[in-house]
This record gives sequence, C-alpha cells and structure tokens, in this order.
Amino acid sequence: MASDGGTCVYLSERQSEIVDLAKAKGRVLVDELATHFDITPQTIRMDLNSLCNGRVLVRFHGGAIYPDGKENVEYEARRQIAADEKRKIGLATAQIIPNNASLFINIGTTTEAVGQALTNHTGLMVVTNNINVANSLRLYPSIEVAIAGGVVRRSDGGIVGEAAVDFINQFKVDYAVIGASAIDLDGFLLDYDFREVKVAQAIIENARHVILVADSTKYERRASVKLGKLTQVDTFVTDRVKDPAIRNICNDGDVNVIEIDTPDY
Repeated sequence: MASDGGTCVYLSERQSEIVDLAKAKGRVLVDELATHFDITPQTIRMDLNSLCNGRVLVRFHGGAIYPDGKENVEYEARRQIAADEKRKIGLATAQIIPNNASLFINIGTTTEAVGQALTNHTGLMVVTNNINVANSLRLYPSIEVAIAGGVVRRSDGGIVGEAAVDFINQFKVDYAVIGASAIDLDGFLLDYDFREVKVAQAIIENARHVILVADSTKYERRASVKLGKLTQVDTFVTDRVKDPAIRNICNDGDVNVIEIDTPDY
C-alpha cells in the first residue's frame, strides 16, 4: 500500500511487476508495457498514474521513471520497494539476536521489518528512535521498549535531533540494527537528513555489535550526508551484494555478510 496525502494505493500483481521493471531499467514506457502485458495502453496509463500518485514512480509523457534517489521517496511508498526482500532481511537479522539481549533499532522500513521479526523473542530490551517500532513492540509483554525524545518527523515517525542523541548516549547495548538510505561503492553509508545521521552515529558508538540491514536497491540510490562506513559494521544483512567493490570492502574490513538470496534463505 502506498499513500499520497491520505489517499491509499494498493499495488496489484501487475503494478508490482511494473515497479520491478522500472527498478531494473530506470524507466518504463507505456507502449512497451502494453505489449509486455498484452493489455491496452489506457490500462497501463491508469496503472502508472496510480503508482505515480503514490510516489512509487515519477511520471513523464509516455511512461514513468524509478526515483533516482536524489529526493527521498514517500515513506509508505518505500515500504513497497523490495518489500519481500525487507521481510526476509528482517527474519535473517532476528536469527542473529538472542533472547534476553539489549538492542537499538534505528529509523527505516527495513529496520521496522527487523522489529516485526523479533516479536517471538523474550527478554528483549529495545531502545529506539522509531515510533513505528515502539508502537508495534509495546504490545508484547516479554519485550521492554524505551523510546527517544526529540523532534518527530511527520513523514516517517522518526525521532531526530540533539535530544534523541543525548538519550541514546545513556545506553550501552548488545546489538544495534541500523539502515542507510544509500551505500556508495567506496563503502560510505549515506543518508538524507543530518539530524538522523547524528542519532545513527550515536547508536553505532554505543553498541557492541552493529548490524546493517539494507536491500540491494540502496546501491542504486544517492544521498549526500555521510552516516559512516561499512567497515564500522560487524554484520551486513542484505538480499545480495551486487558489486565486487562492496564485497571486497566487507572482506577487508572483516564484515560478516549475510545474503538472503542464497539457497539457505
């Protein structure tokens, strides 16, 4: 489901395939899609209009493009991007975290998938600056939740700013689960909001084991604020590592890489 100003857009199987094609090619054309699906151009235009209204794609005359990452995609629309990969990443990450552990969970749709996968754990202490994570995990009596104070972003329920940093700095936890808006081929983890980055950096500094969760679309995006480096991460959970440069950085930095697009997952 994607939303635009309160209007909900439910993605059909065909619309999901259109998004996958746009991700792979960068753009899709009405006539090509009509031929591919053996339906009328008018039906394709309706699909594209729905996807663009939900900010999943960006419309242009004759087709649509996949967002190039220079501006952040609306949060609800981002939930639909690589949704199955995020779910599997969440499950794989939950297997790393034992019962009776303490952990940070940062802002992001993939970190939220980790939170959802942790609901069968017991004795967890979860510290988060993500309202969505706190709201879902508070329902489970075997999980204690502590939420940061600070400025709440309307777009995604993330809590950012100096107050959130001060709150995080009070803790030393076993694990940190962090995301990134983009991963550069030089190994830098990038984001869009410097306020969010300050909180993420505090989370990294105050965890014994840092887990980065990010699907492979993050290699294709661009963001301008440095969050940190892959070499600061202990475990990287992703669907697949696309570029040899990223794999080499992980190998050289002794980063444990878990790829869910393998027979084990």
